[in-house]
Amino acid sequence: MTHFPVSGVDTYWWLPVVVAFVISAITSTGGLSGAFLLLPFQVSVLGFTGPAVSPTNLVFNIVAIPSGVYRYWRERRMVWPLVWTVILGTLPGVFLGAIIRIKLFSNPAVFKLFAGLVLLYLGIRLLIDVINKKATQANSSANRGSFIVRQLEFSSKRFGYEFDGEQHFASSKGLFLLALIVGVVGGAYGIGGGAIIAPFLVAVFGLPVYTVAGAALMGTCVTSIAGVIYYTIIARFYADTGLAIAPDWALGALFGVGGAAGMYIGARMQRFMPARFIKIIIAACLLFVSVKYVVDFFV
Repeated sequence: MTHFPVSGVDTYWWLPVVVAFVISAITSTGGLSGAFLLLPFQVSVLGFTGPAVSPTNLVFNIVAIPSGVYRYWRERRMVWPLVWTVILGTLPGVFLGAIIRIKLFSNPAVFKLFAGLVLLYLGIRLLIDVINKKATQANSSANRGSFIVRQLEFSSKRFGYEFDGEQHFASSKGLFLLALIVGVVGGAYGIGGGAIIAPFLVAVFGLPVYTVAGAALMGTCVTSIAGVIYYTIIARFYADTGLAIAPDWALGALFGVGGAAGMYIGARMQRFMPARFIKIIIAACLLFVSVKYVVDFFV
């Protein structure tokens, strides 16, 4: 057994690596780093319930995500206008979310309810999209045109690109506002913001999951770096309170090593998986965790 003094966790050193690998290999196909599932694992299984669990999750993102981003970039499936808009919106939101996490949700029970409600909404919204036959048929598989993203336009009003023989457009302002709100939630939950936005981009904006994944992961990585720096700085102001706010770097790094391997494999497999199947996987993960947290709070 290995002891992690910052978090107070006692576990086998290989357990975080294996868990992160399995989770990331599955969730990275939909643009989610897996941090949203690692958090309940840390809280419920490892007993890591303090505010420091959020920045520890962000450390996982920083270590794990680059491998998946590299794979999507290499296959030329990165929608750069989408990447920059997500980053610009989520960055300020992450800072606000960090304060909210410390001030309002330092109580583990309340925080679990908050996290559960957020994930429940995302899961239901994505499940509706899966049931909607028109939406799923439109993104069913990449076999009509080029599997490479080709940018069409990018302005303050909207951006567009071509993929799989179809053109896709979305409002730049609408996406920025959504990214800002999601950034607040992501900063409080400890997943960087970009990960939460992936289901929104697919279910609400109607963008193909094959192109959303790389952009969501890239946005998550950048905002996670900012989040870790911010948590580390403000931890000094709470040193006398006995409240652990700074991340557990060792634990986060172990999760990250497993996640890096899992994300590379997930990004590599994604193009061979039907979009409907990817959405079902993500929706099932979201609903499982959210229902458990909400039920646990009231029971």
